[in-house]
Amino acid sequence: MKIMRIGIDLAKTVFQVHGVDAQEKPVCRRQLRRRQLLEFFTNREPCLIGMEACASAHHWARKLQAMGHTVKLIAPQFVKPYVKGNKNDANDAEAICEAVGRPSMRFVPVKTVEQQDLQALHRIRSELIRQRTAKVNQIRGLLGEYGIVVAQHVPALRKALPEILEDAENGLSVSFRTLLDGLRADLVYLDEQIDRLDQDMQHQANTNAQARKLQQLRGIGPITATALVAAIGQNAGLFKRGRDLAAWLGLTPAQHSSGGKDRLLGISKRGDAYLRTLLIHGARAVVRTAAGRSDRLSLWIQNLCNRRNKNVAAVALANKTARLVWALLSRKADYDPAYGLGGCKAT
Repeated sequence: MKIMRIGIDLAKTVFQVHGVDAQEKPVCRRQLRRRQLLEFFTNREPCLIGMEACASAHHWARKLQAMGHTVKLIAPQFVKPYVKGNKNDANDAEAICEAVGRPSMRFVPVKTVEQQDLQALHRIRSELIRQRTAKVNQIRGLLGEYGIVVAQHVPALRKALPEILEDAENGLSVSFRTLLDGLRADLVYLDEQIDRLDQDMQHQANTNAQARKLQQLRGIGPITATALVAAIGQNAGLFKRGRDLAAWLGLTPAQHSSGGKDRLLGISKRGDAYLRTLLIHGARAVVRTAAGRSDRLSLWIQNLCNRRNKNVAAVALANKTARLVWALLSRKADYDPAYGLGGCKAT
C-alpha cells in the first residue's frame, strides 16, 4: 500500500514511525534504530512527513527534504491534543501523523544550517553572559562576607578587583586573596569569550544582507538583527501579515473572551522569549531618545508616552518594530521613515 502521510516520533536512538494510506488507514507501524531511519525513507515514494519541533528535528527535516519528501515540523503543544490513550512512542507517532494532516495546523519552518549557526552563536553568548553574571554575584557575595561592598554593575567590579587584591590593609587573608585572584581570572576569561562572540556577531551582521536591512530600523542592532535572521530568515513569507509575526513573538494582547464579551489582557508572552526581550530592550532605548526629536516615529512615541506608561510605550514600539521586520523580510523593500508612521517602500 502506498503511504501518503507519516508521523515520526524522534528520539536519540529509537524512532517510532506511523504511516497511513490515502484512506487514512494505518499501513505502517515500525520502530527504527537511528541508523535505519534514512534507509527506511530512501526507496519510498515522496510523501508528507510530520515531526515534532524538538532536538535534531531540523537536521532530520533537511535530510528527508533532500530525498524529495515534504517535511512539516509541529510545535509539541499542538500535537498533545491528538494523543489517544497513554503516552508512549507509538501513540505519539500516531498523534503526529494525525496532526500533520490537519488543514488548519500551524507549522514551524525548517531552519537552514546557516540559521542554526547563528542561533548557536546566540545560545552560547547568552549562556556565557549568564555564567558571567553568576560569577560576578559570587564574587560580590564573598567580598561582602569580609565587609567589602562593590557596586552591582560588572564594570564596577572589574575596576574594583585589582584595587582590592593590591590593598594590604583591607583585612583579606592570603588564602582568600589566592581564591579571589582565580575568580578574577575566570571573569577575565568570560569577558574575552563574550567579546570574541560579539565580534563574530558583528561580522555576521555586516555580511548578511537580511541583517543589514533590519539594522535600518531604530532599536535593532547587530545582536537583534542576527537573532531575527536566525529565527525567521527566509521564512517571513509564512506569516500572512505583520501582526501574525508580532503575535508569534508574544507581543500582542492575550485574550480571554466569552459570550460576546471581549476581554484583552497583557501581552501573551508566547513564542521566543529571547527575541521578545531583545525587541523590547531595543524599543526602550528608542523611547528614551525620542524626547525632543521631530520625526514622525518620535512624535508617535511622545504622544503615546503622554497617554500611557513608558513600559507600555516600549512594548507597543516593539510590536510595531516586529511588523516592520516582517515587511522588510517578506518584501523587496528598504526602510523608509517618511512612509506612514515608519513603514517600508518597495525597491
